[in-house]
Amino acid sequence: MGTSSPTTSTTNQAEGTAGESQATVLLADSFQPSGIAALEQQGCHVHVDPSLEGDALVDAIREHDPQVLVVRSTRVSDAAIAAGQSLSLIVRAGAGYDTIDTTAASAQGISVANCPGMNALAVAELAWGLILACDRRIPDQTIDLRAGTWKKKEYAKAAGLHGRTLGVIGLGRIGLAVARRGQAFGMKVIAWSRSLTADTADHLGIGWCEELGNLARMADVVSINVAANADTKHLIDASFCDALRPGAIVVNTSRGSVIDQDALRTAIRDKNVRAGLDVFADEPAAGDPAFSDAIVQEPGVYGTHHVGASTAQAQEAIAAEVVRIISTWLDSGEVPNCVNLATRTSASELLSVRHLNKPGVLAHVFDVIGRGGVNVEEMENVIYADAVAACARIQLDRSIGEDDLEAVRSHEHVISVTRSAIKTPDTPGA
Repeated sequence: MGTSSPTTSTTNQAEGTAGESQATVLLADSFQPSGIAALEQQGCHVHVDPSLEGDALVDAIREHDPQVLVVRSTRVSDAAIAAGQSLSLIVRAGAGYDTIDTTAASAQGISVANCPGMNALAVAELAWGLILACDRRIPDQTIDLRAGTWKKKEYAKAAGLHGRTLGVIGLGRIGLAVARRGQAFGMKVIAWSRSLTADTADHLGIGWCEELGNLARMADVVSINVAANADTKHLIDASFCDALRPGAIVVNTSRGSVIDQDALRTAIRDKNVRAGLDVFADEPAAGDPAFSDAIVQEPGVYGTHHVGASTAQAQEAIAAEVVRIISTWLDSGEVPNCVNLATRTSASELLSVRHLNKPGVLAHVFDVIGRGGVNVEEMENVIYADAVAACARIQLDRSIGEDDLEAVRSHEHVISVTRSAIKTPDTPGA
């Protein structure tokens, strides 16, 4: 579906439903027809408009008041998030989610999910296309041929890849796919990743670089495959570029923010480094055809249009994953691949309440906790076989008082109450 497609609205009327949608879903980007059909089969009321951007997206959210927003490259600002009264879930139909204001979403209790790994093979394939283009200067050769110029002697000067060293930065699904293809080319593969250990690297048959700078010094080809976040901004900086070998190849299919492009340009000019870039520091907004990033003017830089994930195979897989996320959320309230859950709360005490599975028990427990001025950080209520009894595990931000503890125990359907300290990474003995 192209960007010129008009807004469409569909409602599922399939047999087995009451004709009412389970949720309103706004697709603010192009999306596979198979995914739209699957959402309709779930009973969703689906609005599709790939042209939405900026204020138009805000207006569409206000108009349709969706429970679910699905985007690819469209930016989701705090204004767009605030416009949705019913908005509960934002799904990025891809891996990176740096175009979504997750801080604003978290402040509104809105889940943000992505689709990691669904495009891994497509991105790895493009990374290798760029590696080969850099090594054999395929784009330059094509330009000369089209201009009627034959330069066989010039273009016969290529280093080749077999036996050379491939350095992979980030060893998630994409990085691992790049590494495996490097092994198939007969290259020695080394890798750096914050989660990589020497044992894991040995199991994969690759070398482990504990320091990123060592990878730069050892690699003939560098492939960058990390997520864009505060920790990876300018991960490839001046010190890394200074450590690169003369004539090395650097390929980036992750995000433009990962590279300090001024430092890379210096390496291109001073050390004859070649670069294959699918992403750039200054990419135009969706629908804007103008592109002016100066790095593509450097000799030895070969670029593509941020299309790493843009194969039919990858988009079908991503659409299926988006549908799975939405379906799971509709069925259970759980959000697969949620990226904005708190990794740590201020909970310091766990209150475990075993109780009969009767109405009003938990209301009594929470009433006592609330009157005591204690906040509930997290909780789960586990039901046991035959649904006769349950156990509520409630994480509190501070200890409940003795009088309140006795008040919880006093309910006729409470079997027992225990409490224990919650250990955090900073807690001695944790």
